[in-house]
Amino acid sequence: MIWITRERPKIDRLACPWLIRRFIDATADILFVPEAQVITQAQVLDAIPFDIPGVEYSHYEDRCTFDYFLQKHNLTDPALQTIAPIVRGADTDDHTLAAQASGLWAISAGLAFNIKDDQLLLEQGLIIYDALYSWAKHLQSVKHTQSPTERLLLEVLHTYLKPTGKRKTPTWVKELKELIQDQIDTNLTLSLNELSESLAVNPAYVSRAFSRYFDDLSFGEYIRKLRIEKAVHLLETTPYSLSEIAYLTGFSDQSHFTRIFKKLMEQNPSDYRKSRLKGKANTKG
Repeated sequence: MIWITRERPKIDRLACPWLIRRFIDATADILFVPEAQVITQAQVLDAIPFDIPGVEYSHYEDRCTFDYFLQKHNLTDPALQTIAPIVRGADTDDHTLAAQASGLWAISAGLAFNIKDDQLLLEQGLIIYDALYSWAKHLQSVKHTQSPTERLLLEVLHTYLKPTGKRKTPTWVKELKELIQDQIDTNLTLSLNELSESLAVNPAYVSRAFSRYFDDLSFGEYIRKLRIEKAVHLLETTPYSLSEIAYLTGFSDQSHFTRIFKKLMEQNPSDYRKSRLKGKANTKG
């Protein structure tokens, strides 16, 4: 069986081939081609396309393609069910879904940056997901610090570091908010590392402390919130299509934009626009 998807895989397009090879078809051929060629090449090669809009094996609502594979092929292995929200969180930038999601995204992004050949990238990706599966099946209860003394010392340290009372907001927080507001409209790939470096503040520290000063949101969640607020303004005041608004607000495509919008606003953007236009018409009447 041949499976085909977009080139330059990172999360879903590595996780799904791993799932296919390990649980569906051990001898499956996985092909990566430019997005515009996926459907035509699938027809020519009698291949099954996945992880692109408009095909069966794709994203649905807030679920990613990996979730659909599990459902479609009735894969109920508890370890796979543990991996699913990790993949979904990494693939949709919602790292609140699983503690491991941000780590999977970082490893996957670094892997794709280092390896330019997609088949070699897949080979390394299979190793990573084999390791993740072993952890999910056998090692979830195992901690890096095993001895009672180590655990006690860590508990004391965490208690000591726990914030007490109301702290003064650091200067860098105000400066970071201003930088984000200045760049949100023009820089569609805002990087916390780059912003931190421009403030001369350690990026790791900013990442750890970010939610404390930004509405209990991670950097990714905060940026998505600002982009959705911008999208709301565009939906209410411009005739731009949803695809154009997705582009202008920094989402990868209309499907991603619609999914995040619905999650935050509890209705999809087209319904939101219709309800706002209807409300304005009723007001005029």
